[in-house]
Amino acid sequence: MTEVVPTSWLVYCRPGFESDTLAEMQHHADQQGVSCEPSCGDGWACLTRLDGEPVNMLHRQAAFQRLIFARQSLAALPALNLSRDDRLSSMVEQVKASRWNFEEIWHETPDTNDGKALSGLIKALTKPLESILKKRGALRRKAGGRRLHIFWTEGDRVQLGISFPGNRSELINGIRRLRSPSRAPSRSTLKLEEAWHEFIPRDEWDVRLAGHMQAADLGAAPGGWTWQLVQRGMYVYAIDNGPMDAELMRTGQIDHLKEDGFTWAPPQRLDWLVCDIVDKPVRVLAMVERWLTQKWCREAIFNLKLPMKKRWEEVSRCLATLTEALSEANVSADIACRHLYHDREEVTVHVRLTH
Repeated sequence: MTEVVPTSWLVYCRPGFESDTLAEMQHHADQQGVSCEPSCGDGWACLTRLDGEPVNMLHRQAAFQRLIFARQSLAALPALNLSRDDRLSSMVEQVKASRWNFEEIWHETPDTNDGKALSGLIKALTKPLESILKKRGALRRKAGGRRLHIFWTEGDRVQLGISFPGNRSELINGIRRLRSPSRAPSRSTLKLEEAWHEFIPRDEWDVRLAGHMQAADLGAAPGGWTWQLVQRGMYVYAIDNGPMDAELMRTGQIDHLKEDGFTWAPPQRLDWLVCDIVDKPVRVLAMVERWLTQKWCREAIFNLKLPMKKRWEEVSRCLATLTEALSEANVSADIACRHLYHDREEVTVHVRLTH
């Protein structure tokens, strides 16, 4: 049997952001000098090497934690068209030809209604496929933590990909689903909660999100992000001319100042700055740069609202501007950016000063 190699880099993304995801992927391919053919569909994007060589090096160099629009990142085999009478055989044969082995199998779909409609079919095929691949020796207990992803775009079309520990999302479909707290003033509260999960290791929460800390929430009203800070036991300067949620204010942990978030300065250095102001990215960025270069906070999480087109170009320009500003001010920091599941037309940026 002729060996099949993973020539494609497959990425899941939010539907509607495929062109931005491809632009980001192409940037990394260009950096590696790899010529690829792009393709995409609802909720996914793919680059396939034109020379037929394995995509593993590109996949590894474009590390998942550095990607902005990707929900999942896989080294993938050519897509398969399945027979409706026998969907398993062609998948099993391709796994055999790839010589892959792995410790578990994840069936995934695009984040669309059509994708969700495939759940019944996938459930019916899951155990039979696992049984066959165990007998073939492909699905085994010790395989370096590798995972087989079966990405179903239709009931008779799949693409098989493999992921590696430390260079992937550990969430099904790359989606972190959080339950909206009933007492939070707005659903935007989930953006900050997801950002904490994304950017701060869970075993560091008690140190970096501690109850004795002080924070500022710029553009706070009605208090969705402030609510998260208060739940962690922090004292919060809520900066907004609009009204704050009355129940939230009764906690006694908030100083609501009806001032302009773009011009307000804290009375002393704070632990956290958070901001979800709806404004032009360049204006929000200038405000955050002032906080960080003056070292008014130790960590910051803020959202940048995106244009309708060329979002990747706008985000990369903003991050380059921020990096340059901090460098010129001789401020060392770790910067990360992600298009989170609970984001829509924005990305979330996390900055942690390192000295």
